[in-house]
Amino acid sequence: MDAPDREEKTSLIQCSLRHVLTDSRGNQVQAAEAEGIIDKEYLTIVPKLGEIIPIHLRDVARVEARDYRVILSLASGEKLVLSDLGNNYEDFIRVLRDQRNEVTIKDMLMNETVRNPDFEAEFTYQTLGTPEVKGFCKIRLYETSLVVMSEDGEVFRIPLSDVAKVTIEEYAVKLDTEFGERLVLQRMGSEFEPFTKALSDASNDLQKKSVSIIKDFLPGIDSYSLRKIAGLMKEGRAARKEDIIAIDPEAFGKLESRLKAAGLEESYGYLKALGRQEKICIGFKRGLVGDLTGEYVWFLVPIYGHANTGGNVLAMESVLVGEENPVGATYFFRIVSRKAYPDYGVAELDEENDRLVRTLNRCMIDINFRREPVYLPLERLDEPEYLRYKIALRRLPSLRLIRNLFIGRVMHSSPDQWRRDVDELLRFNTTEKDDSAKWKP
Repeated sequence: MDAPDREEKTSLIQCSLRHVLTDSRGNQVQAAEAEGIIDKEYLTIVPKLGEIIPIHLRDVARVEARDYRVILSLASGEKLVLSDLGNNYEDFIRVLRDQRNEVTIKDMLMNETVRNPDFEAEFTYQTLGTPEVKGFCKIRLYETSLVVMSEDGEVFRIPLSDVAKVTIEEYAVKLDTEFGERLVLQRMGSEFEPFTKALSDASNDLQKKSVSIIKDFLPGIDSYSLRKIAGLMKEGRAARKEDIIAIDPEAFGKLESRLKAAGLEESYGYLKALGRQEKICIGFKRGLVGDLTGEYVWFLVPIYGHANTGGNVLAMESVLVGEENPVGATYFFRIVSRKAYPDYGVAELDEENDRLVRTLNRCMIDINFRREPVYLPLERLDEPEYLRYKIALRRLPSLRLIRNLFIGRVMHSSPDQWRRDVDELLRFNTTEKDDSAKWKP
C-alpha cells in the first residue's frame, strides 16, 4: 500500500509491527499488522488492510516504552500501542524519541548553533507549584541555553542567562534559576567531566559577549561596574535603571544614547515622560535575532500611578539596527487585572511590574526576540507561515502568559498619530474592565 500523499520523505527506520489505535474514550478504532515508518517529521502506520495512520511527531504528547511495547499518547486524546517489533524494538524507540525531540526543538523556535553533542543523564526537574519530574534524558547545550530531552517525550529549555546558581557535588550538577526552577543531573558516568566543562564554557562565552557589548557602549567603565552591568544584561535581557545606576550613576544615561542612535529617541522620550522612571529598562543583544543576525536594541517603560493619565501598562519597543524597511511599533502589556488596578498602591505595582519584566525577558529569550508570536491573533497562527508559532504557544509557558497580558500595538505611521494612539490605548486600558479585551486602532 502506498504511503500518504505528501512530500516524499526518506525513512529513517521501517519495520513490521502490530498496532492498536484507541480513541479519546478508550474505544478501539483499528488493530492490525502493519509497517511502521519514521521519517524526520512523521510516524506513519501502514496496515496490510485498512486506513493509513500518518502522525506528525509534534502530535505525540508522550512516549512510553515497557514490556516490549511502545505506547504513544497523542495530542488528539487518542492512544497508539505498537508491539511485535522483534529485534527492531530498541532501534525503533531510539529513532522515534530522537526525531520527536528534533521536531519539538524546532517548534520551540530554537535555531541556535549546537555547541556539544548530546549528553546522557538521569534528571530531576521541578519548578514552583508543579510536581517533580524525573527520569532519563539527553542534554544538549546550545550557545545560549541548555535543553533537556526526556525519554517520555518532555522537552524543556533553560536559558543560561536565567541560571542563578550551579552546584557540583558528588557527581551531580544542580542548576537553580531565577524563576525558582531546579534541575539536577546525575549518573552521567564518563560524560560528567566533559559536560561540566562544556556547561562552564557555554556560560563563560555568553558572559564574554555581554561584556563585549557593555565595553563598546560604555568606554572607560571600571572593571567592577563592567562585570556587574554585563551580568544584568546577559543574553539581551533588559535591565532596570535603578539597578544600573546603583552600580554606576552615569551608565544609564550613556545607554539611553544608544536608543537615540537606533532611532528610538522620540517614542522613548514620550513614554519616559509618562513612566515610572526608576523602573525603566534597556536591553541589547548581538548575534542571531529571530531569523536575522544583527544588533537588537529594546526598552521597557512601565506606566502607572498617575492621577491624570491612563496606565497599568508595560510598554515595549525594539529595533534591529540596520534592518531593511523596519515596521516600527510599540507593544503594550497589562500589569495587573483591570478590575483590581484601582486598588493597587504604587509599591504593590512596582512588585507586579518587576515580576512582569522578568517574565517578558524570559519570553523574548524563549522566542529569540521575534515579535510575531506575541501580537498575531490566534486565528492567524493557523496560516502555514505562522504554524510554528502556534506550536511554540503550546510549548512555551512564558509566551502563553505574555500573549494573555498583551493589550495591543501602536504603529509608527506618523509621530502625531502614534502619540494619539498611545494616549487612546492608555485610556482604554484603565476604562475597560474585561482583561481579555484588546485595544484596536
